[in-house]
Amino acid sequence: MMIVGATVYAFEIPNYFDWIVKKTKDLKGLKATLTKTGLAILYFNPLWIARHLLFIKLFSGQSDAIGWNLLTIAFWSFLANILISFVANYIIQNRFKLKWRFLGSAIFSALMAIYYALSETLFS
Repeated sequence: MMIVGATVYAFEIPNYFDWIVKKTKDLKGLKATLTKTGLAILYFNPLWIARHLLFIKLFSGQSDAIGWNLLTIAFWSFLANILISFVANYIIQNRFKLKWRFLGSAIFSALMAIYYALSETLFS
């Protein structure tokens, strides 16, 4: 997972955060705040969670457990943590300077990785 984090996620997430800044540069006030937060949540959606679960399965040697059920688990996991994700992404997108957003997101994602690993038990 560290290799994925250091390559795929390290490339994707900062570029997406840059895109959010460009997309919302003309917005002001509450609209800017909610748009930034919403766009961040759209990135960390059930498909992103399912991909994360897929990596967990691959790296733990459980490739036989990879199936469509990961999408169902990811969907319920996403719904169950939407409030926490909203608050965290609000803080990351609206309170952190752009250069610190990846680090903030990485810390939050590390905490959420534990939750995603538990999601299979919780939502299977």
